Amino acid sequence: MSTFSAPAHDRRYLVITELFQPTKGGTAVWFDEVYRRLGGSGTHILTADVPGAAEHDLTSPNTIHRLGLKRYSWIRPESLPVYIEFFVKALSVGLRHPIEQIHAGRVLPEGLVAVRAGRLLRKPVVIYAHGEEITTWRQPRRVKGMREAYRSADLVIANSDFTRDLLLEMGVRPDRVFIINPGVDTERFRPGLDGSHLRASLGVGPQARLILSVGRLSRRKGFDHVMQAIPELVRRGLDVHHAVIGKGEDADYLSGIRAASATPERIHLLGGISAEDLPLWYAASDLFAMPNRDVGADTEGFGMVYIEAAACGRASLAGNTGGTGSAVLDNETGLRCDGNSVADITDALFRLLDPGSRFGAECAARAQTRAHAEFSWQAVMNRTLDRCSRLERRG
Repeated sequence: MSTFSAPAHDRRYLVITELFQPTKGGTAVWFDEVYRRLGGSGTHILTADVPGAAEHDLTSPNTIHRLGLKRYSWIRPESLPVYIEFFVKALSVGLRHPIEQIHAGRVLPEGLVAVRAGRLLRKPVVIYAHGEEITTWRQPRRVKGMREAYRSADLVIANSDFTRDLLLEMGVRPDRVFIINPGVDTERFRPGLDGSHLRASLGVGPQARLILSVGRLSRRKGFDHVMQAIPELVRRGLDVHHAVIGKGEDADYLSGIRAASATPERIHLLGGISAEDLPLWYAASDLFAMPNRDVGADTEGFGMVYIEAAACGRASLAGNTGGTGSAVLDNETGLRCDGNSVADITDALFRLLDPGSRFGAECAARAQTRAHAEFSWQAVMNRTLDRCSRLERRG
């Protein structure tokens, strides 16, 4: 998280988002980084009260309103109190302060609240779309609410081409959808960091190759298939290890795959790590791998971890489903492959790590240049400001 500094602009937005730092996750980081640059105290953030919130809020230039946002299983829908609390607070803030626009971090509950509040306050509404919510929230009531919110918004910010296509399928007008990819802190995630001590802690020598995976331990991330590729990569002559950082529902499943592997000593399940160490782990690695695959309707909307790796000068391997094509340019900043195929993943990993080829190094260099030029939080903020300013002029 950035330390406090005066914002470059002083926009007066009302931002409704349940996900905001210090809550973990890329979406929470996205909104914190962008709006602290877009506005000062005139930008009001309505968000959840979470552990560590008071300490975080001391460093923010924005005015942050922390809400209880509790759900109750005996109420149908159980999220109804969240809608009501967001709506009442949005009206209260909007009536007492000269806000220019209402921005919603997600379509539900925030987007639907923003649309209803926007009608009463007569303010334009912006909703962010991330992809996963559209593919996984398939209950009829949720689909109806999403469709109403997205179609009623004055602007929908999609995080990838994939998400934009999903929005168009839902009937959102093309002229109201604009793509803004998530960003990365290019001061924290940068080339030249020294991760040699972390490599050494795993017993990975300077000449060995270390594949890194970072993310929630869930099946769609594809970490299991990377682990299963390691023995074949060794058979092909690579001195390679695989480190996995993250927590999640697949922890026991991945532990079982490691135990059954022919090379368990080359697979390192690290669990959670500190935020301070994450850039060092990218520096310690030679390649980032998250060959995502769809599991039912669960898909990867973008993948900010690919951009973190790129900013540290690492190429990536991604799957060929979801919105990862906006994060990893196939054959330019890494490779995309069939995430359902261990054989395809193995071939792609070997191509990127092949010591007899410059391909992997060239992808890494292009990834680094692109990340710092296009994905800094300053660049993301500039695109957001430009599009929202156009919305005001259009109004």
